[in-house]
Amino acid sequence: MSTFAQIIREHAAQRPQAPALSFEGRTWTFEELHSLSSRAAQALLNEGVKPGDRVALLTKNRAEFYELLLACSKVGAILVGLNWRLAPVELEAIVQDAAPTLVITGPDEAQLLTVSARAQAGLRRVIVFGQSYAAWRAGSDEDPGYVGAPDEVALLLYTSGTTGLPKGVMLSNENMSFTRRLAMSWGMGPQSVNLVAMPMFHIGGCGYGSSTLMVGGHTVLMREVNPAVAIDLIERYRVTHTFFVPAVVQALLQVPGIEQAKLSSLQLLMYGASPIGEVLLRRALSVLRCNFMQAYGMTETAGTVLDLPPKDHELDGPRAGLLRSCGRAYPWVALRIIDPTTLADVAPGQVGEIWLKSLMVMKGYWGKPDATAEAIVNGGWLRTGDAAYQDAQGYVYLFDRFKDMIISGGENIYPAEVENALNAHPAVLEVGVIGVPHERWGETPMAIVVLRPGQHPEPTDLIAFTRERLAHYKCPTKLIFSDTLPRNASGKLLKRELRRQYPQD
Repeated sequence: MSTFAQIIREHAAQRPQAPALSFEGRTWTFEELHSLSSRAAQALLNEGVKPGDRVALLTKNRAEFYELLLACSKVGAILVGLNWRLAPVELEAIVQDAAPTLVITGPDEAQLLTVSARAQAGLRRVIVFGQSYAAWRAGSDEDPGYVGAPDEVALLLYTSGTTGLPKGVMLSNENMSFTRRLAMSWGMGPQSVNLVAMPMFHIGGCGYGSSTLMVGGHTVLMREVNPAVAIDLIERYRVTHTFFVPAVVQALLQVPGIEQAKLSSLQLLMYGASPIGEVLLRRALSVLRCNFMQAYGMTETAGTVLDLPPKDHELDGPRAGLLRSCGRAYPWVALRIIDPTTLADVAPGQVGEIWLKSLMVMKGYWGKPDATAEAIVNGGWLRTGDAAYQDAQGYVYLFDRFKDMIISGGENIYPAEVENALNAHPAVLEVGVIGVPHERWGETPMAIVVLRPGQHPEPTDLIAFTRERLAHYKCPTKLIFSDTLPRNASGKLLKRELRRQYPQD
């Protein structure tokens, strides 16, 4: 088991001059990143930060996130990632819950931290990136030398809140040490270059974003997703690995000149948060010419626990149906599909709730023992809340969150199944399906569709398309068009936002 602190110590000693991190045109070696993180660690000690204290970051992606991730590990502090996309009142609740000793924020994000939030959380200090931060960590670069135990909490990440109020997920040193094993399973090593675009307050950012760092490779960080900039960075740094949600993959393919871009270095593009449609995948494989892998994981599992590897991305032939799967569990992850009512294992092919057991599973929810006891049951099994079935070969087919399930005339309808059917239509860019009131059936599916540029089908055309592929009771009885769909920072569709926007339609 290696902590973040031990990893940087190891690479700074073994390959000090190798590139570790690049951000907005500047590159830091492992030796430089080690030194900077030690300076930040000494600054934390000067603030009186002790093992177990929380240090919160409120900023868009920036290089300092890595040095503070390492600095917290060097003193035993818990790094708290704050979502800068939240409203001030939402941030106030999270800051009050986490009770950090100090918050370090970007100048643009500082205004989100209200006076009320600072007062209620009892913050000792708020430090703003720039000259103030540089002066704050301008002291000694002596490594404090803290090691840390496997079960000590390293990260406190708040769930996206797709189904309710965010909860603080406690991820231990042992949980996060699996990132190194994941990196190696993805073919990462000292020669790898990883483009990181996901927000670092999210497990898809700080988890996946530390994977190549763990194995001594080069991490290229983006401040935020920009498809044209991503293409430029892949060319400039000879990027070998990256992770995007399907919506970003779609945007990449719309960048002018993408067909002529020099992307031959790209070996693996991981995607997650939602399945990738066949139409999109076919074009992406043709244009980007790299391997694709789907990842399934959660904040509560410290990242990816299932994957659908490149060899299972066949567009044609008898194995093409695997593209509807999110893959199989890693060897160190146990998986069951459970009837949520009887709590018995269901037969292959039957829908139930995904239960997971692994040393990757979180320590629990911060300050919420009851919520932890509801989520982690029977000696360590995590109830994910995700509805899925498993085939005889162990491939998992994700249906939906059980909380998003639509019950129409006594029949269970999983929105993802309807969404997958509509995503197969060439005019559809993205779609969200929710349940809306119905006089006869209680609920009925309604689809909100974003069309591809230049496409103008009628709603009845798309409904008819689903009726060729699904039982009629599963098909939307109403379909409307929208310019965008609400998504959270990880790219997941916010069903509760759709239900708020269309409550009585």
